Amino acid sequence: MWEKDMNIDQIQEIRVKTNVYFGVGAISKIEDIAKDLKSKGVDKVIVVSGKGAYKLTGAWDYVEKALNSNNIGYVNYAKVTPNPTTAAIDEAVAMAKDFGAKAVIAIGGGSPIDTGKSVAILMEYKDKTAAQLYEFEFTPEKAAPIVAINLTHGTGTEVNRFAVATNLEKNFKPAIAYDCIYPSYSIDDPSLMTKLSLNQTLYTSIDAVNHVVEAATSKVASPYAVTLAKETIRLVAEYLPKAAADLENPEYRYYLLYASLLGGVGFDNGLLHFTHALEHPLSAVKPELSHGLGLAMLLPAVIKAIYPAKAATLADILEPIAPGLKGTPDEAQKAAELVENWLAGVGVPQKLTDDGFSEADVDKLVNLSFTTPSLDGLLAIAPVEATKDVVKQIYQESLTPYNK
Repeated sequence: MWEKDMNIDQIQEIRVKTNVYFGVGAISKIEDIAKDLKSKGVDKVIVVSGKGAYKLTGAWDYVEKALNSNNIGYVNYAKVTPNPTTAAIDEAVAMAKDFGAKAVIAIGGGSPIDTGKSVAILMEYKDKTAAQLYEFEFTPEKAAPIVAINLTHGTGTEVNRFAVATNLEKNFKPAIAYDCIYPSYSIDDPSLMTKLSLNQTLYTSIDAVNHVVEAATSKVASPYAVTLAKETIRLVAEYLPKAAADLENPEYRYYLLYASLLGGVGFDNGLLHFTHALEHPLSAVKPELSHGLGLAMLLPAVIKAIYPAKAATLADILEPIAPGLKGTPDEAQKAAELVENWLAGVGVPQKLTDDGFSEADVDKLVNLSFTTPSLDGLLAIAPVEATKDVVKQIYQESLTPYNK
């Protein structure tokens, strides 16, 4: 059905760049990666991580052993928080410079890996700051080598060229995208994810769903992005409820992780638009807000806004979570309600008012959507024109449930 929405005269770029070791036990490949780094002259690295997950998961035991056995010195910046900041990036860069690090090993979910990517750029551009990087004052063409050891199944950052950071002073949460920050190697090992909490399991998986919904419906969507979207949503629909009921089951984590990987490749190709552009202001204003939860709050209203323009594609890819859609533009409200019902059914019924947002916040959020660096690029490729009225309506409709 989705074929109806494709423009076959549009030339598209299909990207698959990073070498990924995927599967239970993949963390053991860090030994081979360390050997390769050493053979290329890397004798010092900075390890970028959060405060504890890199150890609690067991990942650090493998990494430390591999570094020591290959005589690679290291320092560890272990202070990355959810929704990482430009200030933290600068702090990590200073540590890397002082130590003389030549590569970055990032261990964690999207926040540590995105931080690691940013650090890798600034290790090469020593006179620049993270604020300058995220306000696009220069265009990087090189970065130190990056190894990404992924600890969540959601962001897909381990397989793409994107990174995000928040400038707290300005409430800006821009995204960057440069070829130089594709990781040289990534490790996707589901056994490292069996300790994720229920909420982390839910929110990261919903992030993957949002990635592919946007990538499959943007103005630059390719058949490849749509194909990836269909499988990503099918896998999440099947395995998220199972994982939520049995958090330590590695098989369920395996398929959610594969869905996340597909989602990361999907939006590396089809890019993102409304949901991510509008979520970034939410978690910039409230850094404690989980990115995946913010996306979940917005997704139904975004579906409603874009459905008339991409009805065939959305009916097709959403079938596992919104069954029975025919792919006609008049189903927009129904599609939104079905997606909202699915979110509530897996345990994420929250809307913006549940997290402290109100009608009084909407104008500020709309303004940030249009003034935060890089978000204009996302809005420009939405399948319907991203006017301020459209954005405002999405925020307003996301305050409370449709079926309240």
